[in-house]
Amino acid sequence: MERLVLVHGSVVGGQATWRTQRSLANRFRLIVLDRPGFPPTPPVERVDFEEDAKLVAGLLEPGDHLVGHSYGGVISLLAAAARPEVVGSLIVIEPPATRVALDVPAVADFAAGGAALYASGQTDDVEAFLLRFLRAVGSTFTPPSPLPPDLEQGARALIVERGPWEAEIPLEDLGAAPFPKLVVSGAHHPAFDAICDTLERELDAERVVLPGYGHAAQRHPDFNAHLTDFVERAASRSSRTG
Repeated sequence: MERLVLVHGSVVGGQATWRTQRSLANRFRLIVLDRPGFPPTPPVERVDFEEDAKLVAGLLEPGDHLVGHSYGGVISLLAAAARPEVVGSLIVIEPPATRVALDVPAVADFAAGGAALYASGQTDDVEAFLLRFLRAVGSTFTPPSPLPPDLEQGARALIVERGPWEAEIPLEDLGAAPFPKLVVSGAHHPAFDAICDTLERELDAERVVLPGYGHAAQRHPDFNAHLTDFVERAASRSSRTG
């Protein structure tokens, strides 16, 4: 049974991010990660994509299919580049890897806005900070008030998160890696569209666009079918060449 290693992004952990993928457990072995700082793990003083990429890379087994959403997509890109020999395929959903497309004004503005949000130092009001972040990434979710404990911990992890605009994605190395790549976007935000356009081109990746679910394209009713088809084709290709 093929393994899917599922890497969540900011604010919410693995179970919440990938709840619509639970039905795939009859076809794949699902490795749903909860990164350090997210429930049920204890809070941390710093969340860093480079450190989490090392953690994820160390967990990979030969043939794993690495699936990353948002900040988890940045982590997955770096983890796949660190250990390309064990990756069966790579799937990323709207990673905020802004440095790959800073020549696009919408991406440059998005990166600058993220940096300004953190530089403002307005982190005392956790709920307000979380809401500003959600609106910046194009989410329509309005958190309950007061925040439930798990969501509050995720918001506090967000506050100590290293900005993804600092991530240097090794596009040339990833493009040369033999495993198939898939980039998924939701057609809701010009910056994410441009980042995904660049990844599609530079990584020679397949592309799926699933509108209507904002920054959470993995919740689209067609996502699982696209993911299953891609992974099964990647696994079949690996078995033929292996």
